[in-house]
Formats: sequence, C-alpha cells, structure tokens
Amino acid sequence: MSREKVLSKYFKRHDGCEPSSTLAKHEKMASSPFHFFRGSAPLMYQDIFDGEIVLPEDAYEIPVTTIMGDCHASNFGFLSEEGSHGETLVFTPNDFDDACVGHAVWDMFRFLVSLHLAQQAGQLLQARSEDLTIRQKPLVYASDIPEAQKRFLTHYVLTCEASLRGENNSQSAITQFDQDHILHKRWQKGLQRLVGGSAFNLKSSLAKSVDLTTWPLRFKADPQKFEPIHSDIKTNLIEQFRPYVDDEIIDCVERLDAGTGSNNLKRYYLLVGPRDHSPAELYHIVEVKQQNLAAPLHYFSDLSPMNRLNQAHLTVNCQRKMQRRPDLIIDDALWQGIHWLVRSRHHARVGIDPEHIVLGKRAAQKQGFQQYAQSCAQVLAYAHMRGDRRSMSFQQACIDKLPTLFDSLIEQAAKYTDQVNADWQLFKSLRK
Repeated sequence: MSREKVLSKYFKRHDGCEPSSTLAKHEKMASSPFHFFRGSAPLMYQDIFDGEIVLPEDAYEIPVTTIMGDCHASNFGFLSEEGSHGETLVFTPNDFDDACVGHAVWDMFRFLVSLHLAQQAGQLLQARSEDLTIRQKPLVYASDIPEAQKRFLTHYVLTCEASLRGENNSQSAITQFDQDHILHKRWQKGLQRLVGGSAFNLKSSLAKSVDLTTWPLRFKADPQKFEPIHSDIKTNLIEQFRPYVDDEIIDCVERLDAGTGSNNLKRYYLLVGPRDHSPAELYHIVEVKQQNLAAPLHYFSDLSPMNRLNQAHLTVNCQRKMQRRPDLIIDDALWQGIHWLVRSRHHARVGIDPEHIVLGKRAAQKQGFQQYAQSCAQVLAYAHMRGDRRSMSFQQACIDKLPTLFDSLIEQAAKYTDQVNADWQLFKSLRK
C-alpha cells in the first residue's frame, strides 16, 4: 500500500476524515513535523505493528509497565503535586491521555524521535519569525542530537541502577534545579504560580482563565478559548459532576482548541470553590475531558487485562501509578454515553515547548539540550518503575538489556524522523 493510502486510511479511522484544511487539529499538525508527530501518536504504533519501525527484540524482553504512550519532549513539565492546591512543584511527565500498560521502549523511542523534531521546530520558528531577537538566538545543531539521545538512554539506565542500590524509590522526584540548568527559570516560574506565590494572581492557570477582579467569579470572555454552554446542558453538567468535586461549581464553559492529539475532543472547564465571596486561593479549575482510546491500544490490545478498562478509567489508573502523589481530583465518568476524564487543572503548570530547549545560549552552547534529555530520562524512569512497586525485576531487565541497544535505537529514531518529515509533507499536500 502506498504511503498516501496509508495516511488517508489512518486519518479516516482516527480523525473521521481525510487530511483537512478546515479541521483545527489538522491546522495545528500542518504547522511543523513536531506538531504532526504530536497529533498522530497512533500512527507510530501502526508503523510498529506493520513492521515499518523495527525495534530491537531484546527491548521487548523487559517486563511491560505503565507507559505514557505519547512520550515526547513537550509532554514533560512542571506541576503541583496532588492537583491545584498542592504545595510541592515537581518536574514530571504531564500528559497521560495515551497511558496504558505497554513496552517501555515505545516511550523511549518516541522521545528520541521527538528530540530531532524539536530541533527542527526551532529551525522553523527562526525561519518564520519576524522577531530579530528570535532569529539571532543560537540554535542546537542537528549534530548535537545523538549526544542528547545517548545522554537520555544512559541516564535512564543509571536511574534504574540507582534504584537497585536503594538511592531512589517510588517516592523519588525532581523538585529543584541548579541555576546553571536549562530548566531553572521555568522551575522558578512554576514556584511563583503556586498558591501564595508572587505570580498566582497573574500567571496561574486560574488567573489565566478566570476574571479574578469581579464577583461572582466567572470564566473570562475569550471566544478563542471558551464557548458558553447552553443553559440546559450547563444545568445537566453541573448536576452530573458536582459529586466529583470538593466544593460548589460556580461556572462552567466549553474549552476550545486545546491540545494537539486530542484537539478534536470535547472538554469542559468547571470553576470550583465556595459559593460566598472568598479569596481567589480557594478556587480552582477542574477539567472534564472526553477520552479516546490510548494510542498503542489501537494496534496492541492484548498486552495486559488492565488495558480492557474503559479509556478514561485506564488513564486514571495509569496516572495514579505513574505519579508520586497523584491529583486529589482524578476520576472517570460516563455521561451522555461517553467516557470522560475528570481531573485538576494545576495552578502552577508550566509546559515545555521546543524553543525552550533548542534556542538560546544555554540550550545550544552550555549543554542545556542534553541537560533536558537527562532530566526527562530520570523522571520517565521513575514513572515506569512505579508500575511495579513489589519487585525490582523491571529495573534489572532494563540494566541487562538496554545498554547494548543504544546505537540501534538512536539509528532507528533518525530513520523514523525522516519518515515523519516525509509524512508531514504528504499530509500537507493531501489537505483539502
């Protein structure tokens, strides 16, 4: 089958249409190979299933565990543990929409590919930008990518070795960064957005979405982000989800144009807090999001009985396992015949875009790109290791199998990057 037919068939199955110039999700995906990769996670698993990607057999001898499913450079970041009002900021995987029980090498391979695509995204940003400051920033070279990939794989194994020595455990996390680390400034931003932080009333998730200057509090009138809900649906939504939250639902809206892979799925924001006029710190946002089948499970459905759970319930279970201290509000619900994920929107959430790790002196000239890969490896290993808290068999298998596979994984990631770039160009040409 030609690649054109493969892509057309893929998008009909997963997005309900051929590549489109009017679908918001496809508009995002057309902007760069990195966004195409983000928006088409199941395609990689189709290519593994079809033999287009051939990963080392030894990697499949590592016990299955809870995986992210859509592991890439922008699905790591800072958030407050235990949800909106948590007091500890951690660097961690931050997207579990495609989480399931699967092979750890899938997460590793997908991250390796994303490092190539992040560097290319930086190139594209510079080429398109009219901002001279951005265009003059040093850019990570393509030749720097293998070193970052090697650092990622090496540190993943070192984290497993440290686990066997008792130097980390299921309660380990990265909670701070030195001043010379590429993530130091973004860590500081996160700290300022915590409840009580200096930027809470300006930069927290609550402040960005809610007008804190008026009473009663309401979501901001922002037609690019929010759409009012019809009164009947609003009443039903509040009635349905009030038992899931710890206070009153003060307001609710439909969230528009959020995410990339899940851009075409319905999601609602609930403003939760006291009914009386209370300080802003007592309020928070809860997201109710339509949930898709995890990306790997379209092609690999029999790796674990746990994967037979409905998609929202599976996300809840996997997130609870992979996080050190899971959100206090995380649940699943059946509403209008659809499975929904109910979860906190963290006040202090700080994401990572490609330009944060590939542009600038720290990224390009002071090993910042490599630092980032190393930190992601550490927290990914923590998340994977939490899949089995009874034994060290996962860690031991990683130590035994992975070191001899580094070169093969890096080589395969470079080849698949070329395929992603070719698919992106083809995808753009097929949009109607």
